[in-house]
Amino acid sequence: GLPAALPALPLELTVLYNSLLFTVGSSDSAIKGEAEGIRQGLLRALEACGACGQDLGMEELWQKVLQEVTMEELQAPLHRLGALQAAWWLAASRLGSVAGLFQLLSTAEELGRAHCSEGQNELLSVIKAWRVPPEGASLPLVQSAKDLKEILCTAAAFLQGLQELEAGNFPTALSLLQEAAGGFCSKKILAQIYTCLGCCAQRMGKPQTALQYLKRALQVDFQCLPALSHVAAVYHELGEMDAEMQALTLLYEALGKNPPAAASSSPYILMQTELLVHTPVLTSLLRRHHPSEVKYLLAQRCLQDGRVADAVEHYLDFLSLLQEGLQQQVPLDGNSALPRIPEVFLEVASALEQAGRHQDAITVCEEVISRTTDLIPRVLRVEERLDQPECPLPGPGLAGGLLSQKESLCCLAWRAAGYLHQGWAWAKLGDSKEAVTQFSRMLSFRCFCLPVTENLQAEVEVLQKIRLLSLIGRGMQFLELGRHKEALLDFQHSLQIAPGDPAAASYLVQALWKLNRKQEAAAQWQKFFQGSPGEDGQQQGQGRPLPLYLVSCLEQAMFPYSEPLARSIQDYLGAAAQDTSS
Repeated sequence: GLPAALPALPLELTVLYNSLLFTVGSSDSAIKGEAEGIRQGLLRALEACGACGQDLGMEELWQKVLQEVTMEELQAPLHRLGALQAAWWLAASRLGSVAGLFQLLSTAEELGRAHCSEGQNELLSVIKAWRVPPEGASLPLVQSAKDLKEILCTAAAFLQGLQELEAGNFPTALSLLQEAAGGFCSKKILAQIYTCLGCCAQRMGKPQTALQYLKRALQVDFQCLPALSHVAAVYHELGEMDAEMQALTLLYEALGKNPPAAASSSPYILMQTELLVHTPVLTSLLRRHHPSEVKYLLAQRCLQDGRVADAVEHYLDFLSLLQEGLQQQVPLDGNSALPRIPEVFLEVASALEQAGRHQDAITVCEEVISRTTDLIPRVLRVEERLDQPECPLPGPGLAGGLLSQKESLCCLAWRAAGYLHQGWAWAKLGDSKEAVTQFSRMLSFRCFCLPVTENLQAEVEVLQKIRLLSLIGRGMQFLELGRHKEALLDFQHSLQIAPGDPAAASYLVQALWKLNRKQEAAAQWQKFFQGSPGEDGQQQGQGRPLPLYLVSCLEQAMFPYSEPLARSIQDYLGAAAQDTSS
């Protein structure tokens, strides 16, 4: 409440500088909002000079203070407060305000030297050009302005590097992040910078360079586990399965251990880079995976690579984590590595089938079927709804707005896939009649798909693929049972869904041949297998990738090449050609 006095103002501003640093250092959390203490200090300086600036914003207030307050003994305290103000603005990503402030704090000569360096970042140039005020022996500082300047340079380079990375300007991002890596920061922040450098190099199409940066991050701080997850992602991109699995295994083990208490880089450094850099892109890059996510990735990669026994083990471990309460462990949002839970169960069933555990696969699928039975209508009509906005998912059995249609389609696909897997499992167990029953349950669904939006196209394609595989599977079992006419109808229907599908076409030829309709069989053979060789392959390559839980079903539906059938058809065609010529 005392009026501002010029003789006491240097001490007052220095005490304010130290107290703000103590406040920041003791909170150990990111800086947010404005520094009200700095504003009060600037107003006190203006009051001492007979001026006021209550109605000014912070940028205008700084401009007025540096113009009005010209006393030599106040320049050093004001410059130190200016560096603190820059820290607050950096934390708010107000990079333009920081640059403008340092232009006010620097002389024309200093700014001239900064602009001489062509190609250098403007913000970094003006911060580096700022001359740190000398420290008076009678007014000790809890953190020197020189250290604060170094931290500001590192944070400015880091922040700008992240902005350029998010914008897709990778060479500029790489340069700025390299600048930040050479700055003044803790090991924790240095490891984060190297992790960001690795992600940048990966996006530039330089996986080996990315690995070097990510390994450097782990050398600096092995507790930087996001770097290890990015290492696994790079190895996955390179197709180095063993290295990827090793990285994921290390990550899972590290997540299971209690990390040591995070120690500050130095007890004497109150303002640190980590307090200034907290952007969404950094949060995304450094997102810490949960053990359940990593366990799922291990299972998924093993299944994709054909390591069935390992896949089953990892999937069962994951299911045990699921029983412990997965939703408390990991946020099921767009950033999670986990798919929807029914899809995980279907992948487990696929792994169990491939491992020969068919009864277990049937049990897992029954869980999916029972959980989705009441969530979908018996007949689902899917169409574009232009007259209704998207709305929340209604109650079970309803198919109202666009979002409920999508959810209903997902539930329908999961239930249909459950019956599909059960059909294949019973077929492997040698029970063709039960297999036919399960395939028929899937085919009993009615889903009328009119022209739909892109939002629903993926779900519709998956449903059509499941229907195709169910028809082929049931047709195969009809052949096993000697019911050749019913098999023929299923294969004909399959080709209506997917014209030119090689498996359906091959089984169609086989069914016709078994029915002694040799002329038709030979004609279909010539149509599908002696036409343009690239045509069928082109059709097969179209569309989106199949969900992982359907890959094994697709492999089981493939037609095993039959040398006797091919030879018989060729002989028949040869004989027919001779009869024609004679």
